[in-house]
Amino acid sequence: MQRLRQGLRKTSTGIAQVFTGVRIDEALYEELESALLLADTGLPATEYLLTDLRRRVKESKATDPALVKGLLVEAVAAVLKPLERPLEVGREVPTVIMVVGVNGAGKTTSIGKLTRWLAQADGKVLLAAADTFRAAAREQLQVWAGRNQVEIVSQQGGDPAAVSFDAVVAGKARGCDVVIADTAGRLPTQAHLMEELKKIRRTIAKAQAGAPHEVLLVVDGNTGQNALAQVKAFDEALGLTGLIVTKLDGTAKGGVLAAIARWGAQQGRVVPVYFIGVGETLEDLQTFNALEFAQALVA
Repeated sequence: MQRLRQGLRKTSTGIAQVFTGVRIDEALYEELESALLLADTGLPATEYLLTDLRRRVKESKATDPALVKGLLVEAVAAVLKPLERPLEVGREVPTVIMVVGVNGAGKTTSIGKLTRWLAQADGKVLLAAADTFRAAAREQLQVWAGRNQVEIVSQQGGDPAAVSFDAVVAGKARGCDVVIADTAGRLPTQAHLMEELKKIRRTIAKAQAGAPHEVLLVVDGNTGQNALAQVKAFDEALGLTGLIVTKLDGTAKGGVLAAIARWGAQQGRVVPVYFIGVGETLEDLQTFNALEFAQALVA
């Protein structure tokens, strides 16, 4: 919790300043609206939160701004609660996880941390180095495989879809619990590159019916509303099943998770946040807890 508070202090400082006065009036709500927008909460989520907060204040008959801050924590937690869902593995053996994201979001590093999380739960993990375009991507994943003492399938300059196919086949043959495919970083605006990801997805399905069972998008918590745009684009192309939000380590604003939650609610579906990254070490990948995140975001 302390690491999370440190990671979201940029946001929490801005929001906390709103509640330093002695009156609950329109000026407070206007200041709060500005603070939420600056935290990358986005207009739809901000309007929803303010409406809900006004209702909570009226029902509780709160007269102290400090109490209103507590009510805001509850409102934010309620918005984020649908995103709180654990990653489940083992229903299908192997459980095949395809990891996507733009370059620089921390995709390969997150895979290394996720591998550790699974290995600590006694899961047998196999990695697929399907990011065959980026220089040293294969070597980077091999380092993570070594740290976590897991096997890896890779080819020098091989076709990403072929590497993914071989890894799933190998995972089945070796009795692995989980196969994780690291794909090349993609900008969602580059249609030909997104088509490559679709090809990988189709090829994995040929190797194992029903796979991939999870399509995870890694998003940088510092990118604000651009993170929401990435979620929309990758979801449309691949059908996302979950998110890993990285780099919540001091500069991130954090409000974009509320924007993602409201977008999901408006779409009638949920893309859960399985993990958040609050630092660089292997242990800094945390499961997402809506109330803890709301407390860190507001307090």
